[in-house]
Amino acid sequence: MSAPLLGRCILVGAGPGDPELLTLKAVKAIASASLILVDDLVNDAVLDHASTTARIVHVGKRGGCKSTTQAFIDKLMITAVQEGEQVVRLKGGDPFIFGRGGEEVEHLRAAGIDVEVVNGITSGLAGMSSLGAPLTHREHAHGVVFVTGHAKPGDNGTDWAQLAATARQAKLTLVIYMGVSSLEHIRAGLLQGLPAHTPVAVVQHASLPQQREALTTLGKLHATVAREGLQSPSVIVVGDVVQGARAWANHLQTEKPTALQA
Repeated sequence: MSAPLLGRCILVGAGPGDPELLTLKAVKAIASASLILVDDLVNDAVLDHASTTARIVHVGKRGGCKSTTQAFIDKLMITAVQEGEQVVRLKGGDPFIFGRGGEEVEHLRAAGIDVEVVNGITSGLAGMSSLGAPLTHREHAHGVVFVTGHAKPGDNGTDWAQLAATARQAKLTLVIYMGVSSLEHIRAGLLQGLPAHTPVAVVQHASLPQQREALTTLGKLHATVAREGLQSPSVIVVGDVVQGARAWANHLQTEKPTALQA
């Protein structure tokens, strides 16, 4: 009979960037870890909660950048737990919202390792909250769809025209992650189902001191992002709830979309 596993693994959401948005449970998990595997988008200040004896390994994964392979990360987690480590896999936002948390849980469970998940605030929610606007509203949005703008190699990705038609019919807010590099393709698809005057907010570095935002419309989305120089990591929020943003009234008073500096 094999010896029981001595270690454990917790997938922890570090939130959108502001370290004060960590949950108490996340802080406790980080403090208890002997090994912390950290994604690129995690604020370094979050690691202030780690033990002075903890080993911290950066295993960055960002689109368009040199990244640690997922296979290597999976193997590292499994080996560390089998050697008795208290492992925290620390991810920006929430592990289960475009954080590959589901894939990692599957690999760990296949190796006989039980996994705990500690949720974090996702950047799509934090970004809109920073503008004083909701993602859902009884009059304007009956639901919200979180969708990635980055298709897996060999995958056709999201049918943006179909999604737009559904969003219009069902009054849904669209929150698009990793969409800046495919922005014109996304915009063109959404315009097949949504009017050009649909409100849009783009938020870069949500919740951080360097946060930048722009308010615009779907028809002017690509031009606005290019003019303002917004880049990844950004979230794009499409829908009438954007009208709840504090600066939307100013936006309506000028032909040029309002750009905000946090």
